[in-house]
Amino acid sequence: MMDKPSNLLLKLSRRLFDDTTEQEKFIDALIHPEPFYPCILWCREKRSLFKIEPPLSWQPYFVDRLSFGEKPGQHPLHNEGYYYCLDFSSVFAAMSLSAVRSPIHTIFDMCAAPGGKSIFAWKALQPQLLVCNEAIGKRVGMLISNLKRCRISPTIVLSKDSSELNQISSSSQLVIVDAPCSGQSLLAKGGKVPGCFHPTTINKNANRQKRIITNSAQLVAPKGYLTYMTCTYSIEENEQVCEWFLNKFPQFQAVEVPELVEYQSHHSSIPCYRLFPQSKLGAGAFTVLFQNTEMGEIENLDVEVLQRVGIRYQLGDMNLITTKDTKEEVLESLLVRDDF
Repeated sequence: MMDKPSNLLLKLSRRLFDDTTEQEKFIDALIHPEPFYPCILWCREKRSLFKIEPPLSWQPYFVDRLSFGEKPGQHPLHNEGYYYCLDFSSVFAAMSLSAVRSPIHTIFDMCAAPGGKSIFAWKALQPQLLVCNEAIGKRVGMLISNLKRCRISPTIVLSKDSSELNQISSSSQLVIVDAPCSGQSLLAKGGKVPGCFHPTTINKNANRQKRIITNSAQLVAPKGYLTYMTCTYSIEENEQVCEWFLNKFPQFQAVEVPELVEYQSHHSSIPCYRLFPQSKLGAGAFTVLFQNTEMGEIENLDVEVLQRVGIRYQLGDMNLITTKDTKEEVLESLLVRDDF
């Protein structure tokens, strides 16, 4: 928590908002953070456990905002996997998926830990297969724990850098990139994020985001989707990444998300959407949905290929993945492993 705004924060506020009142509200939300309503995503049938807030017009039926004082993480049904606790900003970011045309066979989440966006996509779109990748090894355990607890199936977990996944190109109808970022919105939760407004930090993250989204684009099947999200405010990590991406990959086009039209960013003509902390809904998020306009064949995921990539965890029926092996060999090769 900061005592007063830094010059870099003041500069950012002026870039984000023309209106001085909004600048002040934005800064105050970071300098004097206030709690946001707890939020849960129901993975199984809803139960009347908590006091809830009135739903927003675009809020999914499987998401509840809870009243202050509710502690869903301490309820026994949390451990039983009935629901997943998350920030409402994550719900906002994942709402870009509401414009995805189903059915969706395979969803690939590139930066999946701790699992909230993966679980949202699984609940919203009911894919035949969910593949969750997390490049940072120490974060894989929490991802697997959440997927197991919430019984998200069928699921495969990988732990690879985005550059190592070219063997499964053009295989996913939806690729999620919840990109690593400078994390400026953590300040609105009372966190400390040293250097998050510094140009060096922002540029380093923007370059990493461009590398990840470039590699992720290779996995998107013809007519498939790619969604890009961050939990930061800087234009360099959000709108400018989107504009760079569309210039580099002209076969993609941004898709309007009708539920989020009122949150359209004023920093780009591309249909992309922002939530700011002064809204009192959540700490902040950016989201955009792209569609691959190319025609062509979808490359089926093959168990042999996934084995070479390196499976860390699997849950569910792998008959949904094409393979030349026998069923017995497939099941033997995909035993659940908890040795990490």
